[in-house]
Amino acid sequence: MTRRATLSARAPVTLFHDGHCPLCQREVAWLARHPRRERILLVDIQAPDFDATALGSSFAAMMGRLHVRDATGRWFVGMDASRALYAVLGYRRLVWLSTLPGIGGAMDAGYRWFARRRIRLGRWLKRRGKD
Repeated sequence: MTRRATLSARAPVTLFHDGHCPLCQREVAWLARHPRRERILLVDIQAPDFDATALGSSFAAMMGRLHVRDATGRWFVGMDASRALYAVLGYRRLVWLSTLPGIGGAMDAGYRWFARRRIRLGRWLKRRGKD
């Protein structure tokens, strides 16, 4: 799948998120208040009844990178998941910009860096906010 395929994601999309991640919790709270929130279904992969194997994945894989499934059943993973999510929310121009040569690769690399450190970054930001 190409990066630009994310522009054709169909709502509603299901966002599988880590409910224990402080940064993820912030974004999910923002999405829950978003004017187009009906285009998103939120699933906490930390919920006791969540079963990644029923979706053909594993808990470890879903913890490692963001996963979004659109209304047609297509999966978007990593930065492409973010692109698909924001495309259905109406930010298509920004998503398109994020697919351009150079910019797209840099954003993909930035996402991979962030994904490996998201828990530590969230804890650090939470501690800083309490000082």
